[in-house]
Amino acid sequence: MAESTGDPSVVTEVPAADPGAALAHFESRLRFETDCWDVHLATTGGATDFVLLDVRSPDLYAEGHVPGAVNLPHGRIVERNLVEYPPGATFVVYCAGPHCNGADKAAARLARLGRPVKKMIGGVEGWKDEGLELVV
Repeated sequence: MAESTGDPSVVTEVPAADPGAALAHFESRLRFETDCWDVHLATTGGATDFVLLDVRSPDLYAEGHVPGAVNLPHGRIVERNLVEYPPGATFVVYCAGPHCNGADKAAARLARLGRPVKKMIGGVEGWKDEGLELVV
C-alpha cells in the first residue's frame, strides 16, 4: 500500500455512505436485479418460482439461450401473451448484455402490466463470461 499524503484519493474525496444508507441502497438494487450465477444456481437446483424470459429476437434465441428460458421479444410483451402465467408470477428478463437495453424495455413493459420483474444483469454475454453454456 502506498504511503498516504494526507489528501483524499479520488475514491474517498466523496465519503462513503453511512452503513444504513448503503444497506438500503444495495438491498433496493437486489429487488430490481439478479445475476447470471444466481439464475444458474436457482434453475439447476430445480427452482420454479420465476419465469425466465429471453427478450431477444427469435433468431438470436435459436442461436443460443439460457437453459429454461422462454422466448418473448420485449416488443411482444402484452397481457394476451402472458395469460398462461399467474398474475403474481415473478419474471426474470435478459437480453444480449450490457450493450443492449431490451431487458430494460421488457422490465418496464412487465411492470406497466402489474407483473413482478427482475433483470438478469449481464444477459447472454454475462452468462458466457461466467463460463455457463447456452442451449439451442
